[in-house]
This record gives sequence, structure tokens and C-alpha cells, in this order.
Amino acid sequence: MKWHKTTFPGVRYRKHRTRKHGVAFDRYFTIRYFHEGKLREEGLGWASDGWSAQKAALELAGLKRAQKRGEGAVTLAEKREAAKNEREIRATEGLTFAEIFNERYFPQTKADKDPQTYNRERSLFKKWLSPTLGKLTLIEIAPIHLEKIKSRMKRADLSPRSVQYALAVTRQVFNFAYRNNLFTGDNPVKKVKMPKVDNKRLRFLTREEADSLLKKLQQESPETWEMALLSLHSGLRASEIFRLTWIDIDTSRGQMIVKDSKNTKTRIAYMTTEVKKMFLGKIPGKANDLIYPGPGGNQRREVSRAFERIVKELGLNDGITDRRDKVVFHTLRHTYASWLVQQGEDLYVVKERLGHSTLQMTERYAHLALDSGQKTIERLENFLKQPEDKENAKRKYQDQGNATS
Repeated sequence: MKWHKTTFPGVRYRKHRTRKHGVAFDRYFTIRYFHEGKLREEGLGWASDGWSAQKAALELAGLKRAQKRGEGAVTLAEKREAAKNEREIRATEGLTFAEIFNERYFPQTKADKDPQTYNRERSLFKKWLSPTLGKLTLIEIAPIHLEKIKSRMKRADLSPRSVQYALAVTRQVFNFAYRNNLFTGDNPVKKVKMPKVDNKRLRFLTREEADSLLKKLQQESPETWEMALLSLHSGLRASEIFRLTWIDIDTSRGQMIVKDSKNTKTRIAYMTTEVKKMFLGKIPGKANDLIYPGPGGNQRREVSRAFERIVKELGLNDGITDRRDKVVFHTLRHTYASWLVQQGEDLYVVKERLGHSTLQMTERYAHLALDSGQKTIERLENFLKQPEDKENAKRKYQDQGNATS
């Protein structure tokens, strides 16, 4: 194959063997230039497709200018890739929110998230997001549409947490579209004020309440009793209990390996004597067998309704209207943490036992630390009751002045 030079440096061409363009043989143009210390040659196209030596030279000059300024595509391959992405974006800009959710986002969510999460997202989409956003393209969706969703959910007396969750799903769809070159605009959720949410459960069980609950569960639903014991004595979430396999249990060390927790980190949970006794009394399965499988041997999705029934029978929620004060299965984990703090355990240790990602999440228990707030006031009152040693106070004041001078 013979290459021919042109009057433009870095531009050359080869002739087609048979095909003509006008009176001359068709010419295929390429450009040659140095990139990152290496000579690079990239093809442009045929004269019959509109290319000429002059046009090739202009293309080369543009790439060199980009290299010099450090802006934009610096090779023809990069430029073509950018153009391809732009074409794909233009082609997908016509996709509606419903099409992106159903055909792109949800299949990925189903593969990455647990069943409870993706079913919750699908439910929010069908009932609250789709009626307002479903037929709109992403570029058409504005904050006003999201405010409409907020208003509808508020009129339906849904909790602020549910509204927040719906907006979070919307934000995730936009982020997914952006990452996959389906959308290039701004995420409208950023411009919408999130409702304030206070889901902190302040109630925890007394020893008497906990003992009554465990005793009743053991009598009427032994497996639910075992799971309740794990949450109350070891601080496990229900989802973490559902995922436990026999390979995670080490009774000789009194430890459990908690995998795939809410913050995605693996941690060690510790057994009390009663928890260890409970595991030793069970017949172990195979290493990877679930300890508490659901129907068909699959992973459970929820705690047995026996728990709710027995809580009702014991009257633990009688007269309580605020859902944050009601006893649910998660109350057992909350009680575990509360008891640790009351016994003087350091908040950082409690954080590690609970598997919290930040200390801020654990600080809700700080007020339980040996009545620390009341003790502080008592110490202040004792100080105020003592007669002031004026001479000693004067010396301290002088010492402080000398130290700062």
C-alpha cells in the first residue's frame, strides 16, 4: 500500500485501487501526530465522503490545540467516542421516566438490592412517582413536579420519611441515568426541600418487659424467641439474623460474623451465655445453610407475625399512639444499645457493636449514660453550695493571667 504526502504536514492519503471520485482515484486521508511521546496515526475518511487534505489539516490543528490547552478531546478516537456518547444521549432523551425506571433502573436495582428494598421502590414508583412523572422525559421533569408528589403524599397522610424515600428514589433514577449517559442535565431533586424526618425510637424495654416478652415468645413461638434473643442480647438487625448461616457461628469464641450489614461492612457480634446456650442446643446444618430459612428454604423477608401478636397480648403498646414509642422487633436492638450505655459502656464501643457507620448515629443513646445529664447538674449544684475560697480563687486568677501573658 503506497502512501502519498500532501502539502499539509501530518496529512497523507492512499488511493483506492479501482474506485474513482471525479476524474481521479478516490483518496483515503489520515493524520499523523505525536501524543504522549508516541507517533499516532488515525484515519479520517474518503474524499468521496467529503474529506480533503485541507479539511484533514484543520482536524489535526484542532487536536493539537486541544493538547496544548488541555481541553476537550486530544485524539481522534476520544473525539469520536464523545460524539458517539452525544448521539446516544440525544437518542435516549426521548425516553420517559417510566421507561428508564422499568427498562433500565429497576432491573439493576433488583440485581443489587435486597427484596424488601427493591419492592419498596417499585411500590413507591407505581403509586406515587409514575402518575406524575411516568410520561415525562427526564429533561421535562422540574422541581414543580416533585412538589406535586410531596403534596399528594402529604394529603394522603403519609409520613415525612415516606415522602423523603420517594424523592430519594427519584434522585437515584436521575443519578443512574446520568452515569449511563441517558441524561446530562441537573438533577431536579437537588432543588427540592426534603421533609424533616425524626424516626428516632426513644423507647426501650425494661428488664421486666423484656423478660415477659421472651418468656411468652419461647412458649408460643420458639424460633421467634431465638431471633428476639439474638437481637436483644447481641444487637442484630432482623435482616442480619435472616442472613445468618452456620459458618458464621463460632460458639467456642462466643462470636458471630455479621455479613452484608446495612452499612455493607462485616462485623463481629458477641454472644451472651444464653445466646451461646441457645445455639449449642440446635442441630447445626451445612456451612452455608441459613439458620432461619423462610418458605422454600429461601431467605426470610419479615419477622413472624407471632411477635406482633404477643406484644399486643402483653399490652406493651396499650395507650401508645406515637409509632416511635411502639414496641416493634427493632426495639430489641434499641434496648440492647440502651442497656449497654446505661451500664457505662463507651459510645464508640456501642457504635462498633451496632455496626453504625458514624458515631453520630449512636449519640442518640448518650443521654442514658449513667444519667450523665442529671449527674452534671448535681455536681454544679454542689459546687454552688460550697463557700468560695476567695484567697484561693485570687491565686488561680493570677496564675491564669501569668500563663496567658
